[in-house]
Amino acid sequence: MKIKNFEALGVTKTRERLLKIAEAGLQAIDTEKTVSEKVNLHGNELEIGDKVFNLEKMKRIFVAGVGKCSLEAARALEKILESRITDGVVIDIHKGKLERIKTFSGTHPFPTEENISATKELIKLLEKSGESDLVIFLISGGGSTLLCQPKEHTCASEAELVKHLFSEGATIKEINTVRKHISLARGGNLAKYAYPSKVVSLIFSDVPGDDLSFVASGPTVPDTTTVRDAEKVLDKYGAWERCGISKKGLVETPKESKIFKRVSNILFISNKTAIKAMAREAKKMGFIPSIQNLSLRGEASKVGEEITKKLHRFSKNTVLLYGGETTVALRQDKVLRERAGKGGRNQELVLSALRFIGDGEVLAALASDGEDNTDAAGAICDKMTREKTEKRGLKPEEHLKRHSSYDFFAALGDQILTGPTGSNVSDLIIALKE
Repeated sequence: MKIKNFEALGVTKTRERLLKIAEAGLQAIDTEKTVSEKVNLHGNELEIGDKVFNLEKMKRIFVAGVGKCSLEAARALEKILESRITDGVVIDIHKGKLERIKTFSGTHPFPTEENISATKELIKLLEKSGESDLVIFLISGGGSTLLCQPKEHTCASEAELVKHLFSEGATIKEINTVRKHISLARGGNLAKYAYPSKVVSLIFSDVPGDDLSFVASGPTVPDTTTVRDAEKVLDKYGAWERCGISKKGLVETPKESKIFKRVSNILFISNKTAIKAMAREAKKMGFIPSIQNLSLRGEASKVGEEITKKLHRFSKNTVLLYGGETTVALRQDKVLRERAGKGGRNQELVLSALRFIGDGEVLAALASDGEDNTDAAGAICDKMTREKTEKRGLKPEEHLKRHSSYDFFAALGDQILTGPTGSNVSDLIIALKE
């Protein structure tokens, strides 16, 4: 089971059914399983999705991975290609050893010197490749932080900048637009280092809408943003004074079309895979599943309220399914911002929904990577949660103001715990009405 505390949470039939739906979604995006199913070797022909690569024409094969799925994906790829792999480097947030591929673990969600050092090793690997070689990239969410290669600023300055943008409620596209232009490894730069090799990039999308140029800040994808776009984001959120990065520290991303002529970027997996699996599971149980939104955005507390109120309007035996990524902005009140507690966008969404949840209704939100800014993947709420809240004298509104959803649900035992899943396709939200 991916959900480690399934039995502890599933104490009612309604809860158990919702958790089974969530479990189906997590199982469907298991990284090793997905790579094993979608990458096949037949003699000298390597099939990746609907693309075929003749390995007889390839002198060497290099594997380059970055992100929260890269270690698991590389492990599966080693089992398929075995000794055909010449060399490789993967950078993940998790530690682990592989047979033929060097592994590095970096920090997340903010970069450190470890990330800079690991990125240098990845670049060295790519610069060894040549025209007769094949480079297989494994790109997934978390890669933006792990691929830290500043032109002149420090990783500490970059960390402060990202913290500021997060706290101001900047969208992931705005944040990654800036990240592309403060790094020599993002925004098509890895494709530049691998040029003129043959490149295939397996991309595990965690970005709502699946714009590949923003997954891990698009290290192998042509970038349509410019330095001026990054400047606009920094202006919008008053970030210049907060981060210690000057305009001289911004870099333009590679724009030469020749760099990308031999690059195939493949959307390998996304939240659509998880959502469809959850819909099938719900239908199997006799519910009417309704996929509402695969690109959910907005302030977590508002989204939680909106989903719950929408659920009220549906008939019984309905399951509403969402995928996406909400935000938690701390900027509204300076005093509260300074007193902000521990939490994550999924737990905050559920905490907000708790105020409106009705009889026979249950709602859960979880991070597909298992880490909702904390060691909890997310949370679940229903009438039972409300009863426990009242018995303990907890006030949801107060915890919402302090953004302390983690402490709230930890006290009630209603957090969803998976541990790191090795998968990452954005957040999953399920609202069920018996």
